[in-house]
Formats: sequence, structure tokens, C-alpha cells
Amino acid sequence: MREEEKKPTSTIRRILKQRWALSAIYIASAAIILAAAFLLQNSFNDSAKDGKEESAETGKNYGEPSVEVNSNLETIKMPVADADKSVIKKQFYDVNADEKAQEEALVFYNNRYEQNKGIDIAMEDGKSFDVKASLSGNVTKVQDDALLGNLVEVEHEDGVVTRYQSVKDIKVAVGDKVKQGQAIATAGKSQINEEAGVHVHFEIRKDNIALNPLDFVDKQASAIQSATEAEAAKEETPAVEGSEADKETPAVEGSEADKETPAVEGSEADKEETPAVDETDESTDLESGTDEEGSVPGEDTTEESDSLKDSLNQSN
Repeated sequence: MREEEKKPTSTIRRILKQRWALSAIYIASAAIILAAAFLLQNSFNDSAKDGKEESAETGKNYGEPSVEVNSNLETIKMPVADADKSVIKKQFYDVNADEKAQEEALVFYNNRYEQNKGIDIAMEDGKSFDVKASLSGNVTKVQDDALLGNLVEVEHEDGVVTRYQSVKDIKVAVGDKVKQGQAIATAGKSQINEEAGVHVHFEIRKDNIALNPLDFVDKQASAIQSATEAEAAKEETPAVEGSEADKETPAVEGSEADKETPAVEGSEADKEETPAVDETDESTDLESGTDEEGSVPGEDTTEESDSLKDSLNQSN
């Protein structure tokens, strides 16, 4: 039994009994931990590097105009680079404005007065300037016109069109896509409004109806659609509901009832039925009453006359 109990110690125990065993274990553990930390750090750096490369790819074209632009979400801008240094030479002709404002918005040319369909913009110093696109859109018209001073027309969504007249050095052509703020021409002069000097005549049209550009500057283009729909509803609704009801309904209910109904119920009943019956009955009663009542008084008077005669004879 004693020999069986005296078994050789295990290898691990023998190694642990060595003086250098614990130091070796500590060093090995530290090396494993450091290696794991190093590998983990490299994995984080690789992921961060990949993220930077992807963001660099996505932001590579930053600052360049996009291909498709929804102009309804854009804010309408003045067609100049610096609106603070610009002045309006002639205002838009507003039919709802006072008489003085309407007179100032008239353009006189060739002994005729024309209503200004836009606004005429110039610089304070009177110098030429770049004409910018007020909204993104497609160029649909480029026209040389000495009277108007040349014309560029840009089409947008929902029937909205911006027009730039009195320009020169036109930089776009029909079919071009322009972005908001892009230079499309240079301000010039026109024969129809020589008093304005170097300027640009700027118009906003909806379904070929001229609108006051100042009503929509710094507003989204969708405001044009909302304003025109509200104006159309305001003009149509009162005409349908008010005038028809006032003119037609009272005529049917009032005049017909007053003229027809009383004639049937009142005059016919009073004149033909009731009076005829009453008068006939009364006349019949009178005739019968006269005959019956008249005979009695007649008999009385005859008897009285006979008695008078008898009394006279007796007296004689």
C-alpha cells in the first residue's frame, strides 16, 4: 500500500516548483494580452480607414450641380449676384394698386403706354452685371430682339416660366439645363425702356399670366401654384353661390305663391260660393216673410175700419 501511495508527481507540479516558472507564466500572459490588443487596434483602424474612403467617394462631387433638381423646393431668388446693391427702376403693374403706383408702372414707347409685366432691375452704380437664373429649369427660348433687348426664357415645373429681357452676351442655348444662380447673360439696354439704362427686365409667369416677382422672392416656387389656386377659387365661388340663389329662388317662391294661391282660395270662395247662397236664402226668406207677415197686418187694418164704420152709423 505504501508503495502505491508514493506515486511520482506530475510534470506540471514539477514545473511550478521551479523558481522561473511563475515569471515565465507572467511574461507569456502579458505577451498574449498585448498581441490581442494590437490585433484589435488594427481592426479598428482598418474599419475607420474604409469609412473615410467611402465618405471621400460620396463627397467627391460635392459642390457640383446635381443632374435632377426639383425646382418646387427651391427658393426664388433675384436674378442678380448681389440683391442688396440692386435697385428697381420700374415696378410691376398691379391692377389692385393705387392710381399713382399704376402710373409709375407704365412704360411709354412710340406714343403708347404699356403695362409693365415684370420688374426692371439695375445696379446702384449703373454698371453692367451678370444675370443669374432665378430658378433651375430648362431653356426654352433665346431670342434676339432690339426692341426688348434680347430675351431668354426658362421653363420650370407646373407651368411656371421665368423671362429675362434686356440682356446681351447670352451664355445659354435652347435645350440647356440651367441651375439656380448660374450666369445666363449680361445686363444690357432696350429701346422700349431706355430710361432704365443698363438693366434686366425680369418676369415670372404662370400659365402665361404675368405675376409680380416681388410677391414670390425668397419663397418656394410651390407658393406660385398655391397663390394662383387661391385666387381662382376666390373669383369663382361667390359668382356661383350668390347671384344664382338671389335671383332665381325668390322669384319662384314669392311671386307665384302671391299671384296664384290667393286668387283661387280667396276670390273664388268669397264671390261665387258664399255670397250667392246667403243672398238667395235671404231673399227667399224676405219674400216668404212678407207674404205671411203682411197678411196678418192686413186683416187687422180691415177689422179696425169696419168697427169705425159701425160706430159712425150708431152715432148718426
